[in-house]
Amino acid sequence: MNELTEPAALSPLRHHGDAEVDDGMVDFAVNVQGTAPPEWLRTRLAASLTKLGAYPTENADRAAREMVARRHGRSPEEVLLLGGGAEGFAMLPRLKPRLAAVVHPSFTEPEWALREADVDTVQVLLQEPYRLDPAAVPDEADMVVVGNPTNPTSVLHEREALLALRRPGRVLVVDEAFADAITGEEHSLASVRLPDVLVLRSLTKTWALAGLRCGYALGHPDLLARLTRGRAHWPLGTLQIEAITACSEPAAVGAAAAKAETIAADRASMTDRLRSLGIDVAPDARAPFLLLRIPGAADLRIRLRAQGVAVRRGDTFPGLTTDHLRVAVRGREQVDILVEALARARAEGESS
Repeated sequence: MNELTEPAALSPLRHHGDAEVDDGMVDFAVNVQGTAPPEWLRTRLAASLTKLGAYPTENADRAAREMVARRHGRSPEEVLLLGGGAEGFAMLPRLKPRLAAVVHPSFTEPEWALREADVDTVQVLLQEPYRLDPAAVPDEADMVVVGNPTNPTSVLHEREALLALRRPGRVLVVDEAFADAITGEEHSLASVRLPDVLVLRSLTKTWALAGLRCGYALGHPDLLARLTRGRAHWPLGTLQIEAITACSEPAAVGAAAAKAETIAADRASMTDRLRSLGIDVAPDARAPFLLLRIPGAADLRIRLRAQGVAVRRGDTFPGLTTDHLRVAVRGREQVDILVEALARARAEGESS
């Protein structure tokens, strides 16, 4: 692989980890666990292929919403099925905020969607260790968007701090794309029924469904109705609805909880190994990824690409720099490859 090969340049707000990965690379850039859904889920989806000759039914949509609602202690009317969490971000302008505040560093898609719709948007930049400060958000903001856990810092904000963001006339949007990878789903607002809180969930990461796009929103029915105004008919396909149903059933929820325990153990081990190389790993990580700060990380990332290892650049996240990298939490065998590649890449940098 040519060491000068780089992903195509995009707006920083539109850059995502998949742009860092070429075929055959060891992937630490994309926060998806595994390369394909588990066998039971593949079998379940394959059985639904015979239904593709018909349009998705309201009964199937209702059944999926009922399953999600049961999982979070809500009513089906408080559930909106989505084509991935990103569809929920694209819907936010329909709430007609006058001023949206996006807490950063964080996933950039919400800000992109709001700015594309000409919504006045302000960045609230948190300083390391990236703990949420409700007082930093402008009082006049009538929408606040925050990730929990936050991508890429891996910080898990406390529920009390999130709820302190509420104000009369304000909608609080909490991106919980990785909440099911947190042990016990601690500090999640998914089961908190408040009229001004909208929670977005993704099934893409834990279940390796990036190619299918599956997620859902949780909120007051009036809030969800405003989101769906003007939405196309049959917005989700049969396989998406089936996947959301399957991944919300008790057995799947239990499997995700077990996987979260594995991720926690892998994260602790991976953190120790990276720190043993003298790498600065952001503290108190709780998500299935780690934020690294390495002087010269921009060049280091290119040298890693030359070795077939993909990591996510950090400077496209507001508030971070070219010295930051994000790496997905992986198991020991893949971390062995990363550690060895990092050691070689750093040695190359010192000798050049």
